[in-house]
Amino acid sequence: MSLGRRKRERQGELWVASGDLPSIPRHVFYDKLNELLADSDFDDFVEELGEPFYADNVGRPGIPLGVYFRMLFIGYFEGIDSQRGIAWRCDDSSSLRRFLGYEINEKTPEHSSLSRIRQRLPDEVHHAVFTFVLQMAEEHRLLANKTVAVDSTYLEANAEMKSIIRTESGEDYKEYLRRLAEEAGVEIENDNDLRKFDKNRKDKKIPNCEWESKSDPDSRIMKMKDGTTHLAYKAEHTVDLESEFILAASIYHADEADTQTLTDSLTSAQENLEEADVYRDIEEVVADKGYHANETLFACRELGSRLNGVRTYIPEPDSKYERVWTDKPPGYEEAYRGNRRRIKGDRSKRLQKKRSELIERSFAHMCETGGARRTWLRGIEDVKKRYSIVAAGRNLGLMMRKLFGVGKPRCLQGGLGFMYFPQLANTPMYGLRSRVVSSPAAEYINYRLASRCTQAM
Repeated sequence: MSLGRRKRERQGELWVASGDLPSIPRHVFYDKLNELLADSDFDDFVEELGEPFYADNVGRPGIPLGVYFRMLFIGYFEGIDSQRGIAWRCDDSSSLRRFLGYEINEKTPEHSSLSRIRQRLPDEVHHAVFTFVLQMAEEHRLLANKTVAVDSTYLEANAEMKSIIRTESGEDYKEYLRRLAEEAGVEIENDNDLRKFDKNRKDKKIPNCEWESKSDPDSRIMKMKDGTTHLAYKAEHTVDLESEFILAASIYHADEADTQTLTDSLTSAQENLEEADVYRDIEEVVADKGYHANETLFACRELGSRLNGVRTYIPEPDSKYERVWTDKPPGYEEAYRGNRRRIKGDRSKRLQKKRSELIERSFAHMCETGGARRTWLRGIEDVKKRYSIVAAGRNLGLMMRKLFGVGKPRCLQGGLGFMYFPQLANTPMYGLRSRVVSSPAAEYINYRLASRCTQAM
């Protein structure tokens, strides 16, 4: 065989027969995901949701909403955080073209189209897609939702600390430092002197009540877990401890305390379940000691007849002061004593161990490998829209893992995945609607697959 040589200059063909075009390669994971979505009439559902926001028979037809949401799902499955990256990846990959329903000679949507659709559709439509995925999980009998865990993390906003300004005067940080130096009688000749003055001055604080971002006013100045200071948002997950599904993925301002948002997240989770036609109440909530407050414990206990009260398993933080109940409203002490009694039992220890494992796993999948740690959007409404779809993608991946044994496309890289997954590739979807593969051999293979996925990520 002679050595093949690459042609430096090639003249393009004027006509190409359709039979000569290369066939689009198949991707087993995305093919099964398309079957799962088609089995639940996903495209009809999202088209009906978006119909009120489009004109009837005016102009050219827009991009199908099923394509829009699938592209956002791809962002989670491929770990791409920006819309530009998602659009480029979809245009570059033939298997993703098949997943979106585009032929090799058709152009996939650009990133600007994703932005226009996101601006057109309100947050309620994106949230409805999230609850629709929960309904799919309920149809396959995967939800339990009796005991939930709640925890939060920070998302880095699409704004720099250099863009912050004083809310009262509108001056930026350099102008503020120069004014302080002038008041202190310090001569500033250049930026280096300004940095030295800022480093040596006492009581250096940047409270959110006095500063805001000029480019993203909804973001807040927060110290991240790695010790750096960024403009950020707060994401709070409510996770079903038995099935691992995210029941609510709420976005708050980063300076809102955990004790203030716990009941809101629980209420959102219960409302999401009701929208998904799951009429079972949340009975228990597990959280870390950052959520412990008398007001929070009492609010969980008195959430209303719809929830019938929620039992809390929240560890008590260390304190050198004795609690005084004479100045507290009635019921605070009873809620506090009940929580203290529960957290001392063996059940609380098991729940706390499970909470730290499962809820941190949800953050790892969405924020670290799912591309949601840093948002490229501005404004809390747009951040909510994108994060809701990322959470829906995470629930879809979990559903795929429970039904087929593989929860992300790159998990198929392992040889064991190729051995096991083709056995389910020809399984009818309706046969899996009311059961989950639970034989001893399948449980062992699922365990091996989970290990491989952890190593790959």
